[in-house]
Amino acid sequence: MTNSIAIYVDADACPVKDEIYRVAGRHRLHVFVVANSFLNVPRERWIERVTVPGNFDAADDWIAERVGRGAIVITADIPLADRCIKAGADVIGPTGKPFTEASIGMALATRDMMEDLRAMGTVQGGPKPFSQKDRSAFLQALELAIQRLKRAGLG
Repeated sequence: MTNSIAIYVDADACPVKDEIYRVAGRHRLHVFVVANSFLNVPRERWIERVTVPGNFDAADDWIAERVGRGAIVITADIPLADRCIKAGADVIGPTGKPFTEASIGMALATRDMMEDLRAMGTVQGGPKPFSQKDRSAFLQALELAIQRLKRAGLG
């Protein structure tokens, strides 16, 4: 595939990998599935599994060091989203929420506050369960990001 648009998936806990493969196949986009451990991926020449050994942030580092304009990053990791936005990439959470220059500061602040509240025992548990509505919102957000990049002459 010779497209300049590529999708980078922070894959260890990504619930929308199948959706990414389906959309990327339709648009003929290269997909990098990046994880700290071995993951099964479809055997397609446009899907590249990247297993990154090392510390907990090694997969994040691999992604952040390679993305720029024309990259779409799929992650729920807010610090990684921040790094990728600064590099010029489009970033989408698995629930379809786009991370942007305008929204990332608040997302980082909220993440830090929730981390502190959990550490104090004030808040317990994590995010709400992933739903079909989240999956649909993700598909819509991914399609919009691809179309926007194609209109910008990157596809």
